[in-house]
Amino acid sequence: MSAPVQVVVWNEFRHEKTSPEVAAIYPDGIHEAIAAFLRPQPDLAVRTAWLDQPDNGLPGDLLDQTDVLIWWGHMAHDEVADEVVASVRRRVLEGMGLIVLHSAHYSKVFKSLMGTTCSLKWRESTDKERLWNIAPHHPITQGIGDCFEIPREEMYGEPFGIPTPDELIFISWFTGGEVFRSGATWQRGNGRVFYFRPGHETYPTYHQREIQQVITNAVRWARPAVRNPDACPNSPPLEPLPPV
Repeated sequence: MSAPVQVVVWNEFRHEKTSPEVAAIYPDGIHEAIAAFLRPQPDLAVRTAWLDQPDNGLPGDLLDQTDVLIWWGHMAHDEVADEVVASVRRRVLEGMGLIVLHSAHYSKVFKSLMGTTCSLKWRESTDKERLWNIAPHHPITQGIGDCFEIPREEMYGEPFGIPTPDELIFISWFTGGEVFRSGATWQRGNGRVFYFRPGHETYPTYHQREIQQVITNAVRWARPAVRNPDACPNSPPLEPLPPV
């Protein structure tokens, strides 16, 4: 049996401490709500981390052991240390998988890997979100039908300032009429990146079965196929070379 995928669920863990509304939905934090549905999977080993821990919860030894990092951020993007951002980026380029959730589209980590603004339109109102599965063949969409609905969610609208995805997985439609590229993948170096739009903190989105299925599938899809450390070694020749 292969070793379990080492997963870290990272969260700012700020809204849950300052908003009774959010704390009522996610009393142990969004990170623990996500970890709770991943931990029963026998092929996954799951830990959590958050912003106010030393090294923003991501010391070098932990990142070195991480196969897939899940990232949720919103109100404190600028408080993530540049050194941590650089370390996460390096690990993705080496082969670590990264799953970026909801408002983490504006995180320093995601923007550093995309190289674009990652900006969008938004509205927190009474919108219903319908996510259309436009890649039913893809490992991330297994167990998901043609579409599913979230009764209430924050609206994100186009244009979304991202580079053209390698694969577009989901497109969302909102009650107000907007559409959005809500599930997309990229290859960055040796690592896989998946952005998944749903997950506003004031709605119980991460308690919904379909959301849990997509994230679980994405963790398995994003697991490393290889790890190539960031180094420039001097390489001896494979065949004899003529004298200089």
